[in-house]
Amino acid sequence: MSDAADPGELIAGFHAPVHRALTEPILLGGAPRALAIVNGTLAGAIGLGLRLWIAGLAIWAFGHVLSVWAARRDPQFVDMAEMCARDAQPCLSTP
Repeated sequence: MSDAADPGELIAGFHAPVHRALTEPILLGGAPRALAIVNGTLAGAIGLGLRLWIAGLAIWAFGHVLSVWAARRDPQFVDMAEMCARDAQPCLSTP
């Protein structure tokens, strides 16, 4: 009846291989790269700058564990949080 192509069927000339690195999020130790850098900088500033070694290590460990946990649940959670911070309307709507 319909001449539409099957969604699972490849169309000649419209297939391009994509490298795996372009489709996966960039993680650093299991946490999103930007968040891991911010977490390490904050922990380093407290640990080294204020000479509170134990507090710096505790902040780093807690922040890293929390960001790894969130990245396992949703690898794009940092992008979603940025979007919600800019405009809360898309975050409050239900599908």
